[in-house]
Amino acid sequence: MSIPPVARVSRPQPIRTSSPALPLLPSQRPRPAVLCRSGAGPNGSGAQQPEQPAPTPNPAPATAATVAIDKPVFLGLTLLTWQKAIALGLMFFAILFNYTILRNTKDVLVVTAPGSGAEAIPFLKTLDLPIAVLFTVTYTALANRLSNDALFYACLLPFIGFFGFFGFAIYPNKDWLHPTTFCNKIAPILGDRWSAPLALLQSWTYSAFYLVAEMWGSVVVSLLFWGLANQIMTVDEAATFYPLFGMGANLSLIVAGNMTHRLSAMRASLPPGVDGWGVALQCLMGAVVLNGVVIAGLHWALQKWVLPRVQEQRVALAAAGKGAAIKPKKPKTKMSMGESFKFLASSPYIRDLATMVVSFAVALQLVEVTWKSKLKTAYPSPADYSAFMGRFSEVVGMVTLGMMLVGRFVIKRFGWGVGAMATPAVILSTSIIFLGLVLAEGPLTAPLAVLGTTPLMAAVLVGSLQNVFSRSAKYSLFDPCKEMAYIPLDDEVKSKGKAAVDVVGNLLGKSGGAVVQQAAIFTFGSLAASTPYLGIILTILIVNWMRSVLSLEKQFHALMGQQKEEQEAHAQAHADAQEAAEGANGNGSHVSNGSSNGAAAAAAPAVASGEGQPPAAPSPAPAAA
Repeated sequence: MSIPPVARVSRPQPIRTSSPALPLLPSQRPRPAVLCRSGAGPNGSGAQQPEQPAPTPNPAPATAATVAIDKPVFLGLTLLTWQKAIALGLMFFAILFNYTILRNTKDVLVVTAPGSGAEAIPFLKTLDLPIAVLFTVTYTALANRLSNDALFYACLLPFIGFFGFFGFAIYPNKDWLHPTTFCNKIAPILGDRWSAPLALLQSWTYSAFYLVAEMWGSVVVSLLFWGLANQIMTVDEAATFYPLFGMGANLSLIVAGNMTHRLSAMRASLPPGVDGWGVALQCLMGAVVLNGVVIAGLHWALQKWVLPRVQEQRVALAAAGKGAAIKPKKPKTKMSMGESFKFLASSPYIRDLATMVVSFAVALQLVEVTWKSKLKTAYPSPADYSAFMGRFSEVVGMVTLGMMLVGRFVIKRFGWGVGAMATPAVILSTSIIFLGLVLAEGPLTAPLAVLGTTPLMAAVLVGSLQNVFSRSAKYSLFDPCKEMAYIPLDDEVKSKGKAAVDVVGNLLGKSGGAVVQQAAIFTFGSLAASTPYLGIILTILIVNWMRSVLSLEKQFHALMGQQKEEQEAHAQAHADAQEAAEGANGNGSHVSNGSSNGAAAAAAPAVASGEGQPPAAPSPAPAAA
């Protein structure tokens, strides 16, 4: 007697769509059913043998149509937008907190070192360029081999490790590491002309700290943070939040400045014989390491939870005709260093961006060294110098917070060009006032004595105000406008152009300013004697900067207009496709109804004739498109 086969259990088939497909997660894939039948096996027994199921087409994965477009939840912005903005704002706060501490600490170490001074800074600045080129070569090689996630950590973690090692291992052993005896022996042989380079050799650990801290702003702030922000933010979101990022970051200037001031003044409460500045330095480096951990954690959270959602929303918006078409990601183009620079040099857009960055760095460098030389004379102690720099950072943060509100209004109301042009105007006007005061130091001695101050303290005060307004203009207007200019570029130009402009361009400007200052000092004999000529160079530099801004403004608006046209064309194509689909559905329904009516009419005579057979079944209607 044969045993009837086990009935197969039908499984619902997935609904197929024509939308672009997204891959299924492993948990979403259906498990294959194992079907068995009873019958004679190879030995004639009745054991059940597993039967391979019939090949079933792979189920259609989730599509863009299944991804819902986020709706605004607060102040007209979606939850995803708020998640991106808050995470990036906290990251920028931590990065600028470290930047403030490192900027103040590197100046304190070098300027107040034995036998050193502000004149040593130009010699260190000339080393920035080869270090920047070396980093760019390394970064380009890593960018061709690592993912963006791994590249971020590969650049961040070495900084954090070095600063922690310096504070807790190198500085406590500075007396053993510094070749003080050797430098004291050769100092009379070399003469005064080599006093600054010799001081840097004597305090070589301070020089190393200065160079690494100098790279923090160029690498972590400009390259890593803004590269991540441009990756996940849209142009509209950037116009809204980039100025606000600066507002949150300048809170870090106030917090870090206050912390530096309090720690530097802590020496009064320490027992005799304890290095108060050494204790403060260890506390500051500990804070830098802690903030580095926070930065890495925020980046991990963005990559894990926010970035996948950003990609889903872009697909959904493109499918709905509300965004630009999603282009397939191109593989990374491997270019040599020479090819990269040749490619960037051929782009007027990148060249104008580089001119802006270099001009800002040179302009600031031409004035800052003179101010720091006055500051060292007024505050020769490392603790006093550090305490003043802490207060200076607080003032910079408070003034910049106010200018952030103005900057956001300027960019939104008057556009990118006016916002980018305001920065060189502010720097030119304030620098001329400061340099004029330095030149008129002698004639102003008597009038200032009546006011109860000296030309030295007046120069320190005016130079501080010049730096406050210059840095405030940078944070509130220059940085947002510069970063907005990268957004319309394609991925290749954006990544490699940003690496060359922000790293090499920034440090080239600082090294260039140092070379100009050294040449002026050797030519005219002193920094004070070269001040009028430095003022002329500064004026020519800023005029060229303004010309680059005008050129870049035209190119920026042209690219933005091109993107807008692409979005409109994509939206129109989507609307046309949807209209065609609706028309095809309407035609199919009409044909189906017509076939059914014809079949009913043919069946009517047979029923009326009294025949016992039912009418023939009508042919199925053609499937709708």
